[in-house]
Amino acid sequence: MAKSLPQNWDIEISFAKHGGEAIELIRQGKGDILFLDLNMPVMDGYETLSVIAKEDLPSIVVVVSGDIQPDARKRVMQLGAADFIRKPIGTDELAEILQRLGILGPGSETPTAQPALTPTMLEKSGKTSELDAYQEIANVAMGQAADLLARLLDVFILLPVPQVNLLEQSELRMALQATQDQDSYSAVCQGFIGSGIAGEALLLFHDASFADLARLMKYKGELDALGELELLMDTASILIGACTKGIAEQMDISFSQGHPQVLGQHVDVSQLMENNQWNWERMLAIEIAYKVENYNIQCDLLLMFTEDSLPVMRDKVAYLIE
Repeated sequence: MAKSLPQNWDIEISFAKHGGEAIELIRQGKGDILFLDLNMPVMDGYETLSVIAKEDLPSIVVVVSGDIQPDARKRVMQLGAADFIRKPIGTDELAEILQRLGILGPGSETPTAQPALTPTMLEKSGKTSELDAYQEIANVAMGQAADLLARLLDVFILLPVPQVNLLEQSELRMALQATQDQDSYSAVCQGFIGSGIAGEALLLFHDASFADLARLMKYKGELDALGELELLMDTASILIGACTKGIAEQMDISFSQGHPQVLGQHVDVSQLMENNQWNWERMLAIEIAYKVENYNIQCDLLLMFTEDSLPVMRDKVAYLIE
């Protein structure tokens, strides 16, 4: 974001890891203009906008987010945002918005790149790690998938901060079992491969969600096992397809996808793990928990990349890493 700002713009840049830090910076007079993400820990973008409005803090807020659902832009504008930019941001688009808001004069220089960040700026922002880069890419892909599902169901999808970790096979088992609640699950997995990157996508669908999902999808007839399977496969197709496509586009590659396979219906996580076909000792795991606002619908999407894929992925995300 900082490197996309117009060159020779006489400003001081401060960085915040979440909305709480951003509010404190604004209170210190360091937030005349705030570029605000929506999916953040501690205090998300919606909460941050609410505090700014409640306290009447002097800040022009431009939301920059991968959450591109129709309602996301509407909600932030109602909360007082000056504009909304979808990730990834382009320098020309940013300059045009700043000029339209009267923040940047029409004659200002807007070259294609900002000079390298100074050591002081890097110290304040924190060095971007490889896992941070994967998290940001997952954030954008997650938003694209949520947008498709939101439009299909005419709902708002509550989005988390994606969890990204390098895990051993045993650690993956423990992580999944630790998140298990009293609900049972139905699960679909689908492999993908392309340009030296390979992996599996696993969708864990909470069985308690089928009734509300059937109503939203206007499912006709009795909701038997076959009907639930149809709903499960439709949801998996949207979320897995959109997420893997979003990740591939950001890495400038394309994935070929295998045939989706049902790992189980109405089973617990331990049974699903027994049915798994992943023989990798180590993997990059990206976990995204989707929830539908005001409905009892939730599912977890787990994207797993083989250890052999990591050198290629590392090269693909190098542009995001300082």
